[in-house]
Amino acid sequence: MMLRLIGLAAFCSMASMRVCDPMLVELSQEFQVTTGDAAAVIAAFAVAYGVLQLVYGPLGDRLGKVHVIIGATSACAVFSAITALAPTFTVLVVSRAAMGAAAAGIIPLSMAWIGDQVAYEQRQETLARLMVATVTGMMAGQWFGGFATETLGWRTALAVLAVMFAVAAVLLFRHARAAGVLQAPAGAGAGSGFSLRAYLAGTAALLRIARVRWVLAVVAIEGALAFGTLAFVPARMVDGFGLSASAAGGVMVLYGVGGLIYSVFARRWLAALGEQGLALTGATLIATGLLALAWAPAVAWAVLGCFCAGLGFYMLHNTLQVQATQMAPEARGTAVTLFACLLFLGQSAGVLVVAFSVDRGWLPPVFSAAALGVLALGFVISRRVQARGAVVGA
Repeated sequence: MMLRLIGLAAFCSMASMRVCDPMLVELSQEFQVTTGDAAAVIAAFAVAYGVLQLVYGPLGDRLGKVHVIIGATSACAVFSAITALAPTFTVLVVSRAAMGAAAAGIIPLSMAWIGDQVAYEQRQETLARLMVATVTGMMAGQWFGGFATETLGWRTALAVLAVMFAVAAVLLFRHARAAGVLQAPAGAGAGSGFSLRAYLAGTAALLRIARVRWVLAVVAIEGALAFGTLAFVPARMVDGFGLSASAAGGVMVLYGVGGLIYSVFARRWLAALGEQGLALTGATLIATGLLALAWAPAVAWAVLGCFCAGLGFYMLHNTLQVQATQMAPEARGTAVTLFACLLFLGQSAGVLVVAFSVDRGWLPPVFSAAALGVLALGFVISRRVQARGAVVGA
């Protein structure tokens, strides 16, 4: 039951992350900014989400991961409501940043909680179950963001998210209290306050581990190439193929469908391909999807490309997630949130680069360059990751 409720919070977190993707064209018109400038609502969320991992990691290790997840979910409800009422573009961007800062405490600490509770042999399958929640959240956010933009108004989507976050926080709190999970964790109490010196020393110790440095570098690159381009797929569908915002959001659902299919077959594909094969296959599918989105002569091929990119991304990223939960078991909360930090800082860098190109009509060549980069990244990962998750040379 706890995993299901944590999955509900993760669903809401991912929906909030992706809900603005189909809104960029509408936001640019309402607030009289360019589409590239409107992408600040995505970049602000991602930057705050990434940076705040540096706070949530040690908080989760010290106060208890479930405690922090509940608090973060509650804060998301508040900031989502504020975002829905934003009167100016500046307020919208700032409130989206606050929302990203709050959402940062949900999914990475959920992964770390699974790492604490589940043996390594079952961990990838369990993480895949959590991925079902995150993928469906992404699908729902992208679709409902587009649908609401055309029919109910973009503010409605954010208001609905505020209600969902509040429900998730209440249910999670009630179950955790009934199960005794909210008892003070060992070591908490007087004298257990946050120490910046101890935190920096612990982080520096993690960064001295070769395996940690390798995983963090790889996930930052993945975030820039695969996640950074994702935010502009709806804009590509609208501007490049003439789709409406709701239709573009519907197409993005196929990205999530690819992730769901991976979640269902993860166990079989892991047994058949191993982590090496999953990484290489996933990168190849992402590259194929990005090239189709860039150069497809008809919308049907671009739609198929979106599906391929989604399936490939979750093959590749789930492999890296497992590495993250195992790269420093003695400080898993901090390690996993560092992983998320680099993922979303990489995404932010990718969004800024692609935002610069979108107003200049450069999306096809930028998508093509990202495709080649992902393919090279997948090859490197497949060479470095051994069959049971160890990193060569670590």
